[in-house]
Amino acid sequence: MPVARCRPAPDPARRRVRLLIAGFGGLVVLLAGASLSIGAGEVGPGGALDYLLDRHGARADSRLALVIGDLRLPRTLTAVLVGAALGVAGCLLQAVTRNPLAETGLLGVNAGASLGVVAGIALLGLDSGFAYLVCAFVGAVAASALVLLIAGRGGGGSPMRLVLAGSALGATFGGLTSIIVVNSAETYDRFRFWVLGSLAGVEGYGELSRLLPVLVVGFAIALLVTRPLSALALGDDLARSLGHRPSVVCATVAVAVTLLTSAAVALAGPISFLGLLAGFLARSLAGTRPAARTVLAGLIGAGVLTLADVAARVVSRPFEAPVSVIVALIGAPVLIGIVRSPQLSAMGMTEPATDGPAPGPGPVRRRLAALRGKAGPARSAAGAPGATAGPGTAGPAGDARVVPVGGPGGATSVLRRGPVSVLVHLRPTLAALCLAALGVAAVTLSAYAGQSDMGVARTFRAVFGQGDRFDVLLVQEFRLGRIVAGLAVGAALGLAGCLTQTLARNRLATPELLGVNDGATAAVLLSVSLSASGTFGSWWSGPLGALAAVLVVTTVSGGLGQRGYRVLVVGLAMSALASAITQVILSRRSLNSAGSLYVWTSGSLNGRGYSVAVPVLIGLCVLVPAALAMARHLGVLRFDDATAASVGVHPARVRMVCMLLAMGLAGLAVGVCGPVAFVALASPVIATRLAGPLRVPLLGSMLTGAVLVVVADTVGRIAFSGSELPVGVVTTVLGGPFLLWVLLGRSAATRV
Repeated sequence: MPVARCRPAPDPARRRVRLLIAGFGGLVVLLAGASLSIGAGEVGPGGALDYLLDRHGARADSRLALVIGDLRLPRTLTAVLVGAALGVAGCLLQAVTRNPLAETGLLGVNAGASLGVVAGIALLGLDSGFAYLVCAFVGAVAASALVLLIAGRGGGGSPMRLVLAGSALGATFGGLTSIIVVNSAETYDRFRFWVLGSLAGVEGYGELSRLLPVLVVGFAIALLVTRPLSALALGDDLARSLGHRPSVVCATVAVAVTLLTSAAVALAGPISFLGLLAGFLARSLAGTRPAARTVLAGLIGAGVLTLADVAARVVSRPFEAPVSVIVALIGAPVLIGIVRSPQLSAMGMTEPATDGPAPGPGPVRRRLAALRGKAGPARSAAGAPGATAGPGTAGPAGDARVVPVGGPGGATSVLRRGPVSVLVHLRPTLAALCLAALGVAAVTLSAYAGQSDMGVARTFRAVFGQGDRFDVLLVQEFRLGRIVAGLAVGAALGLAGCLTQTLARNRLATPELLGVNDGATAAVLLSVSLSASGTFGSWWSGPLGALAAVLVVTTVSGGLGQRGYRVLVVGLAMSALASAITQVILSRRSLNSAGSLYVWTSGSLNGRGYSVAVPVLIGLCVLVPAALAMARHLGVLRFDDATAASVGVHPARVRMVCMLLAMGLAGLAVGVCGPVAFVALASPVIATRLAGPLRVPLLGSMLTGAVLVVVADTVGRIAFSGSELPVGVVTTVLGGPFLLWVLLGRSAATRV
């Protein structure tokens, strides 16, 4: 009697994934058909179908052959392949980093491709589409190779080192690109259209056929690495026990991502958010199956880019909208949805490590334990009621020594005169004096720069109104005004960065990363476009744009709470939308106007003087005392909300006030000289290293920011003879290595 075999019950999840893949595949086919049917010509769906099926000898029709065969069909295939490449690359990067917010630009590919194109135009005189393709591909591959090299040295190629190295070097590559662009109007004229990302230049199959082997190799590696990624998702230790090497898997994924993204950027220009969008949706729909997730991400990427390309042809007829702007409009809301999704915690999204003025949950617990083991607030040596000297005891001779809670550097001294006593914290005071001395030296050197007949000593005396009248006139009337503007802008950015980092308990939470700078920039450019005034007369729109950005970010993210990454991610989305608006405005203006505005958007003090610095100085006079008054509350807010509330502080009220202060300071600075990158990031970190981590370094951040801006402006004026680099370009070029040192230095120290 034959034995009946029991068939295993079908897996509903597997069947669901197959249906999803089939459904998205059919959707891609429908969108490709729409792409073939919509365009500037008068060929509709019927003509496109006749050409594809060769009905009635349609392929012999020269008009159909031109519109469909030479224009729309290559463009549609390019959109499908580029979208699939970016989707697969984003899915792989999110899987290997275990971070649903990772996207393809994190490896420095976009910045490297932009630098390659600009270098080819300016240095080699290239002006053809194929030349752009070669330069973009070479630049993208070189940038990713450098990122892999830096991330692998001493760190085993870990995903976090890979992402941080890509972010830092991407910033440096962007600064180098700006150096070339601001010194060549012709280069900028060509670059400003390519950087928007578009498929309008695709004609024929020449460019696609040259990069098709690269795409095929990238897709093949992506499919082969899906099984090791399944093991890697269980953890590095378990993956090693199963015979996989996490560092090798990470490097292989990086190679696949580099090949796919480099080819995509070379064909269509830099397109952000698509990898993030496709990877997250595939993860949400396909679950933990890497192979199915990779295929689904490719289909989603192909469909979204094809849809965006069709929309780009329709929304602004007879012109075409930049496809990257359409993708940003789609991706930004999705990014906001990601961060508010309950799946985020399950996907392993954690807050970045903190340091300096914004300690994270780990340091908070250690500090609370230290507080429970130490004495409470002690009276000062003078015995004045209400005067506190912090944790510790007071010495009998009028000097007080305290036991540091957060680390070394807690020495204090009491200065008494009669019934008045002042507690002086030695290390912060010494750091402030050193920074002030550096500020005086920076002002003197900046005033001296470019004056061949005036020595440093004469310049120093002229700064303070002494010496020859001609020297005083030359320095104070023509040089010192710009320096004062730089000091005011730097102080405002440093203080704004310190406030935002402390509020979000994250040292990466600066105004530029919260979307404030880009929002203020877009507002100023909109004001310039709608009125006849230049950037000088539209400074007032900077704070308004910053206010709008802050309202959107805080409203959507749910406020600045313990989950500070929400604010960062929503700020990233806001920054992308504002940047897209900025690029569109610049692309629609004449070359001369766009060139001058581009220099301003890079952050420039050129032409700034006393009159321009007055708004920032007035803002500092009003906002700095308010920030100093909030310093005590900020110090308590560095712990969790429950601790802050237990000592009488209202966390929500303090956050709202401090965020408004930071917004006003950053908006004023951007309105005066444009967005100056990395100053708000670096100033609190440097000030904390100098003054110690026990207190919020408000004054130290202001002094550090002022010194950084003046020094960077001086370097920009003397770096190249006959031309001037904007201060924001200098800070961007130098800020990338600084960001790499800040973010990777702590992990290296931990390993040692």
